[in-house]
Amino acid sequence: MSKTTARVETGRPVGVRPPVPGPALTTVPPVTAVAGEPLPAAQRAGALPPATGSVRVGLFLLSAQFPGQSHGEALERTVGSAVEAERAGLDSVWLAEHHFVPYGVCPDAATLAAMLLGRTRRIGVGTAVSVLSTRHPVALGEQAALLHLTSGGRFTLGVGRGGPWIDLDVFGGGVDAFERGFPERLDLLLRWLRGSRVGADGPQFAFPEVAVVPRATEPVRRAALSSWLGLGGRSGPVRFPRQRRDDEGLGEELTVTGRPVAGPPVVVACTSPGGVRLAAERGLPMLLGMHSGDEDKLRMLELYRSAWLAAGRGEEQLRRVGRRHVAAGVAQVDDRTSAARSTLLNAMPGWFEYGLGAHRTVDGRERSMRDPRQYTELLCDLHAVGTPRQCADRLLATAERTGIRRFALLAEGSGEHEATLHNIARLGSEVLPQLG
Repeated sequence: MSKTTARVETGRPVGVRPPVPGPALTTVPPVTAVAGEPLPAAQRAGALPPATGSVRVGLFLLSAQFPGQSHGEALERTVGSAVEAERAGLDSVWLAEHHFVPYGVCPDAATLAAMLLGRTRRIGVGTAVSVLSTRHPVALGEQAALLHLTSGGRFTLGVGRGGPWIDLDVFGGGVDAFERGFPERLDLLLRWLRGSRVGADGPQFAFPEVAVVPRATEPVRRAALSSWLGLGGRSGPVRFPRQRRDDEGLGEELTVTGRPVAGPPVVVACTSPGGVRLAAERGLPMLLGMHSGDEDKLRMLELYRSAWLAAGRGEEQLRRVGRRHVAAGVAQVDDRTSAARSTLLNAMPGWFEYGLGAHRTVDGRERSMRDPRQYTELLCDLHAVGTPRQCADRLLATAERTGIRRFALLAEGSGEHEATLHNIARLGSEVLPQLG
């Protein structure tokens, strides 16, 4: 791509801005980016505090069914996107699950994760999220252990409580599973993933002690170098990935003493203060939603810090887990800012109206829905939408201000298969190199 096409088309302020007054989670040097100008090399190298480290970029795949598409087309785009993400050198893919709505047509993220782990060799695969309000924690724990052990540790289990949807009636959990049952379900899941024998005596689950099989705490058998490189006995050129997964994993859990816990990493989707406190008390990193801007993230991080320290955990442990929070967002790369925004504004409002509008509540309670176009404009303002340089600066801005270094970016906002693959390729070839 030429230098001309890399320039920012508009004067919209993007990138890094000085933090506003408020509780500081880390001390960072002030860095200011001007639209159309890259960060100086020295600032790029030192812009991120030590707790942040390198920025890791993954995909957030909703298996979105845009108007006029079949379910199979949406799922085919998801599979193709995951394969392209590995080819492009991205760090991870994160799979959403939904029931009975075209907003996302994957009903079981763990099952789709198994398929994608078999189709890839290096990239991490996580769920964002597996909904515990409609799943038995032991059944989900068995799936997670299976994927963890057979993938060489490439699987991350993201969990959340979901929403007050008709799913709760269909699968038998009822509204109580959503409103009050998540802590018990999460604790049972964690006991299963971290133990060798588990029983339960709670209001939702009660059963005698049984053996945990397969046991997720067994040592993971790492793939040989030739397998990791994708050789597999075949000849031909090998493209080294730009982002290798580090040994820390995507969501490593720590004990109170700071010792890493064996088994698959677990992250918790946090959309409310109660969810943030629950994640901190369990020592688990957070997955933050697309609607959260940097100020929202900072407020949630400060609440997390307070709950973390109140649970008797230390600052060093907090710093380590802070590297494993994941922020969902949007990515659309184009030569011109207006073109990137136009792509999303032409496709996403119709998908939001079509997909989110299909939700039915479990008990007939009223629900409000964002204006689809205004929500799309908000996402364009908050996230990596624009030229490659703008996208990189936006990601670095969030990393600098919040300390979050892992991102799961929605790249299917055009709704088109080939356009999505092209967007992912540009994210890998033109944005990642600017993240240092």
